[in-house]
Amino acid sequence: MDTALRTNHDIVLDRIVAACRQADRSPSEVTVVAITKTFPASYISNAYALGIRHFGENRVQEMLDKLGDGKVQRECHEATLHLVGHLQSNKVRKALQVASAVDSVDSFHLAQAIDRVADELGRAVRILIEVNTSGEPQKYGIPPNQVLSLAESILPLPSLRLAGFMTVGPNVDDEDSIRRSFAELRKRFQEVKEKLHPSHWSVLSMGMSGDYPIAIEEGATEIRLGTALFGTRSP
Repeated sequence: MDTALRTNHDIVLDRIVAACRQADRSPSEVTVVAITKTFPASYISNAYALGIRHFGENRVQEMLDKLGDGKVQRECHEATLHLVGHLQSNKVRKALQVASAVDSVDSFHLAQAIDRVADELGRAVRILIEVNTSGEPQKYGIPPNQVLSLAESILPLPSLRLAGFMTVGPNVDDEDSIRRSFAELRKRFQEVKEKLHPSHWSVLSMGMSGDYPIAIEEGATEIRLGTALFGTRSP
């Protein structure tokens, strides 16, 4: 076992506990999704041994190269594999060879494509709608004022399990701006919950290695951590 990973994992758990205490929440409400992009498959096995059960990849091809032979899945049979990066509709079939969750749905067209392939595979796929709460033009995700309409369109698709929203906080040092971004997602999450009453509505995926304590204080139920667990990525 990598000693640095174990140490980093302990630090992360301590910070989760502290953030939950600040927000009067239970740490059991927060799930860590370990982001393993650019790291070898052995990192998944090592994190799994520490109790992490959710893993995220950004790119379809890297995910297939790393996990396509099924070896990691056999060793880590309780692992859930998330695609967290942008997904093009023409790559859905490849993505679903490995991923059981897609956390970056940003259009009805993409949702339909996932539903169609999932139906052919005879399984349900958990999805999250990606929302651009920071307004940064370089980021993917739909504007917050469109989430209710998109959620309403997606809910009837039979092979999808719409579970909530995902956002990436603004890339700034200003804590207030980051907090506003996460609070906006929480507000929209509640709006959909109250107006549409979705069956599987439970996930607010927000917060990464640099801002996850703020995200937890603002209601995150999933946090996506790469460098906080595994250290600096190779350029």
